[in-house]
Amino acid sequence: MDRPSTEAPDAAGERAAAGPRWLDGEEQRTWLAYIHASTLLEDYLDRQLQRDAGMPHLYYGLLVQLSAAPRRRMRMTELARDSKITRSRLSHAIARLERSGWVRRENCPTDKRGQFAILTEDGQEVLRQTAPGHVEAVRQAIFDRLTPEQQKSLGEIMRIVAEGLQPKEAGADLPWLR
Repeated sequence: MDRPSTEAPDAAGERAAAGPRWLDGEEQRTWLAYIHASTLLEDYLDRQLQRDAGMPHLYYGLLVQLSAAPRRRMRMTELARDSKITRSRLSHAIARLERSGWVRRENCPTDKRGQFAILTEDGQEVLRQTAPGHVEAVRQAIFDRLTPEQQKSLGEIMRIVAEGLQPKEAGADLPWLR
């Protein structure tokens, strides 16, 4: 792939490195393979969950997080942060889950502006019914295609990437913290 020159003449008239560090051919192929696979995977999981439970993958993830939380409840701000979505997107998702009877909201007794999202019994039941098909879809899409060594490598790579992207500073300007 032709790229614009990334070098500018220095004081002596020689070219000095400047500008972006372009991906080499192998890096570009790896990046495009990742983009292609992640897009296909998200679509595959969304279609499976829409077919089996009438909900997108994002909503399923919210129900899973609530099911794992103490007393099946989380502060809305904490749920937004852990889901890596904006509070307004979370509020819309929770409203849809409330209409299905799978989640309810409750005001926080110690913070007048705070709310909890609480997984209902119906929500817990939909998870019980949906989880086997979802796990099978994940298994077919990823784990059945990889050797145990590849699975281990994928896990290590994803943990390294996530750790590198997780902000460490307290005041990070992230959408899910707004």
